[in-house]
Amino acid sequence: MLNKSVSSTIANDKQKGHGELKKGAILTDYRQIRSVLEESEVIAVLGLSPKPERDSHRVARYMQKAGYRILPVRPAQKNILGERVYRALEDIEGPVDIVDAFRTSEQVMAHVPEVTRIRPRVFWMQLGIENRDAANQLTDAGIDVVMNRCIKVDHENLYGKKIIV
Repeated sequence: MLNKSVSSTIANDKQKGHGELKKGAILTDYRQIRSVLEESEVIAVLGLSPKPERDSHRVARYMQKAGYRILPVRPAQKNILGERVYRALEDIEGPVDIVDAFRTSEQVMAHVPEVTRIRPRVFWMQLGIENRDAANQLTDAGIDVVMNRCIKVDHENLYGKKIIV
């Protein structure tokens, strides 16, 4: 069952003439992942740490060096990886292709309403992160979802790039 915020966002999209929303999908196949990576330019990283030794920092730095624009989302920081940091996803100006989540599985659901409002193509839950309820709400809102996969590892596997970070 969709929460009220997600339902109202979908209803507003329909009123604005967007018609019926296509249902999103849970992406698991490498062909689907390749398509997402090839067609994306902007990645908002939810929970990006300023500490270079953290996985979120290493993954974001790799993706940045691979040519993606990284938009860090982390309250209480000003700059990470040379980019302005946003306090929340909704503070980002302009389109976002992928929201890459470094949050616990339990914390993901709290971000569903703002993810639905900014309408990225994909919501990506990193390795070890899965939330079926959140995934169902996002796919119902027309947003594709990746769960329990590392975007850096998938990029390396698909493109054979070993970018030194």
